[in-house]
Amino acid sequence: MEYIGAKTIVTKTKDSRWFGIDYNMNIYKGCCHGCVYCDSRSDCYQIQDFDRVRAKEDAIRIIRDDLRRKVKTGVVGTGAMSDPYNPFEKELKLTRHALELVDAFGFGAAIATKSHLMMRDMDILESIKDHSPVLCKVTVTTADDDLAKKIEPRVSLPSQRLELISALSARGIFAGILMMPVLPFLEDNEENIKTLVKRAHEAGARFIYGEMGMTLRGNQREWYYDCLKRLFPEKQLPELYMKTYGNQYQCPSPRARKLWGLFTGECQRYKILYKMTDIIHAYKRNYEVTQLSLFDF
Repeated sequence: MEYIGAKTIVTKTKDSRWFGIDYNMNIYKGCCHGCVYCDSRSDCYQIQDFDRVRAKEDAIRIIRDDLRRKVKTGVVGTGAMSDPYNPFEKELKLTRHALELVDAFGFGAAIATKSHLMMRDMDILESIKDHSPVLCKVTVTTADDDLAKKIEPRVSLPSQRLELISALSARGIFAGILMMPVLPFLEDNEENIKTLVKRAHEAGARFIYGEMGMTLRGNQREWYYDCLKRLFPEKQLPELYMKTYGNQYQCPSPRARKLWGLFTGECQRYKILYKMTDIIHAYKRNYEVTQLSLFDF
């Protein structure tokens, strides 16, 4: 493992509209999951050799000092740029120790991952939820394990991630799915959306936050097209993408309107939240009531 220097790790977000997150915490840089669609590979993020994972040196001490200096507690999010449960985390336990500090200093936690390794830390998440909000976002964009092996070659299978959601939900931890990106011409079909919502319901997912499409820019577009040529040579997908989207950044599914109607209808049928404001309200609700009651004399 290569270590890189950092002066601070827990930083204030510009606003908390993204899942009600108040602070960002990225312990690792780069990702070895190999997902063909990852926007974090884009040059604008200035992550050299993105597929190689590096850890921030003396991370736990820096996180401790960062949290100690905060004048206001809030929800600490991790997983925005690099999965906090990459394979090295199994031995290094930097994410686990960081969550222990989040717990000790009275903060909440919002975690995004594609790894069932998060199951290891359910004890800490339970401890945090005793005093602060906890939100677990597990990315699942297809219910097809075989397809996932191609487009997400080095992460837990979708079936394993759904098992993770089931385990978290069984412990009373607020967990759900990030259904994004939904890759045009590969995942944007009715069968995939209906199956995914149904399996999320069976796993006890509280929410699914989705987007019917993806983003592409610069070097990431080139990387993605090369992967499509190699993985699906018979489909001529790069040509289809170029004809449909050209060089535009936002690449919505041509079926987006119809699929969104199907998706929202299925979520309503299974009583699964899908609006950002509803998700934030639901996972923070009991804590807001508790905090207000402290001043109710």
